Amino acid sequence: MESYLDNAATTRALASVKDVMNQVLTEDYGNPSSLHIKGMQAENYIKDAKETIAKSLKADPKEIIFTSGGTESNNMALIGAALANRRSGNHIITTRFEHASVLNPVLFLQEMGFRVTFLPVDAEGHVILAELEEALTDDTILVSVMHVNNEIGAVQDIKTISGIVKAKNPEILFHVDAIQSYGKYTICPKREGIDLLSVSGHKLHGPKGSGFLYVRDKVKIKPILYGGGQQKGMRSGTENVPAIAGLAEAVRVYYTDHEEKVNHMYELKARLLKGLSELPGVHVNGLPADGDIRKTAPHIVNIGFEGVRSEVLLHALEEKGVYVSSGSACSSNHPALSGTLQAIGVEQAMLDSAIRFSFSVYTTDEEVDYAAEQVKALVPMLRRYRRK
Repeated sequence: MESYLDNAATTRALASVKDVMNQVLTEDYGNPSSLHIKGMQAENYIKDAKETIAKSLKADPKEIIFTSGGTESNNMALIGAALANRRSGNHIITTRFEHASVLNPVLFLQEMGFRVTFLPVDAEGHVILAELEEALTDDTILVSVMHVNNEIGAVQDIKTISGIVKAKNPEILFHVDAIQSYGKYTICPKREGIDLLSVSGHKLHGPKGSGFLYVRDKVKIKPILYGGGQQKGMRSGTENVPAIAGLAEAVRVYYTDHEEKVNHMYELKARLLKGLSELPGVHVNGLPADGDIRKTAPHIVNIGFEGVRSEVLLHALEEKGVYVSSGSACSSNHPALSGTLQAIGVEQAMLDSAIRFSFSVYTTDEEVDYAAEQVKALVPMLRRYRRK
């Protein structure tokens, strides 16, 4: 049996996504900048995609910029906003808990002379609000916070964070990395005070190489790509129409019967935790003190196994057809201790013992049960092997 539980890294594209992409690649393949009917057909795919995505956010289609994925969206938001608003201030706030596609652009901006504050988080992975209030200054122009942490599934109270930021100065831009939360939550940027929102398509059964950046109307950012002026000059380059059409199809499917899909993932999460509860030396990282999994993301579980190295367990599970992650897939091929786990205070001995299990709406009970059985069989054996 095969059990794919690495959906926070990437998801299988839907059959309907494949079909619409094939249609665009082989039939409606015109350049959307061309004036003839083939070009108009391609342009209509982009228009329809903007409307579909905007509807999911209760936003305006003109506020959607298509990108190559989450990394580009985060870079465009952070670098573009910082450069466009430098005359208003020189201070950026983020957390010690962010994905590399946020941390590295912020470090780049720091090298350019911007002052950066990295906020701590508590043991459950939540921004310490008092620290945020204290960090805000008259010079602050941008705050960036990840909605759902990609390693432990901690969920930030975005509306409260935004309220604190905007109370200090309504002109401070608030960016949210929603790469792990879009599709799992209903997000309304205007209601939640979000100015910039990053999304990646392959996290919700769309194609790799697809994504978008929501930019609230009248928010100024500078483009980071220059060329033919596509997408109103904000993201030059011929649009990747097949990927855009595929992304829109994934969004349409994901937000149909949305609550039912989310409940299914929470049920899978509870099932896995129950299945592993009898195994000694197991620590669920980022779980609230009251054990309420509904306070965490529905699709991510991060578990530390005492006495077992995560990479060893990962490959042992792989041999049994169970696919998991030992950290963020975007950087897990560069072994290093998790900054996320260090930020929430996981003890040193457990930093190299964590496995991330992540579900999709199509993950089955049988897959979860099989994975739990394999973990329960392998962990005691690997512990004995390590002691030797």
